[in-house]
Amino acid sequence: MLIAAKKKYDFQKLKGLLSAEFEMKDLGAARKILGMEIIRDRERRKLFLSQRSYIQKVLARFGMSSSKPIDTPSAANIHLTAMFAPQSEEEKEYIGTSDVGLIYGGDTQCLVTGFSDSDYAGDVDTRKSMTGYVFTLGGSVVSWKATLQPIVTLSTTEAEYMALTEAAKEGIWLKGMRAGLLGLTSEGTIFIVEMRIMPRSTE
Repeated sequence: MLIAAKKKYDFQKLKGLLSAEFEMKDLGAARKILGMEIIRDRERRKLFLSQRSYIQKVLARFGMSSSKPIDTPSAANIHLTAMFAPQSEEEKEYIGTSDVGLIYGGDTQCLVTGFSDSDYAGDVDTRKSMTGYVFTLGGSVVSWKATLQPIVTLSTTEAEYMALTEAAKEGIWLKGMRAGLLGLTSEGTIFIVEMRIMPRSTE
């Protein structure tokens, strides 16, 4: 279990409540969760997430620990341009690295920002379009997706609209998650939880 709180008092209080109900063991500061390594820089107020250990395990499993990135044939329906090619040796090395990750900082506003896009009829076999979106929280990526749309759209506008719909649903979910983490639950919700009742109609 991973416990996080803005204030140390809240952290200790929650840990005490859980310890009173369940047998627990404090493993100290979080160092790994869901296959991700957690590195904290308290002086700079930065949190770094990396999957280096997991990547190394996968490479070792398939006997590729000493392999280097090489060019491989692409699918016939992929149309690449010069924009997709690494422009420098530094970019080529970046593609083959396993120690890069996501950085989150505590000096930015906790705002959810999203971007969505689509390509029209990008799949030459099915003529389906691609949906893509990415969301950031405080300037750091927290959610992303790229997938074929379930139906064939008839125009660029339809493809963009479907991509925007998927992004909007994800944005609403992230907004609710952010509100829960910040304790922005409505008084009505608190009343329902404490009274353990669910009115037939609620706002």
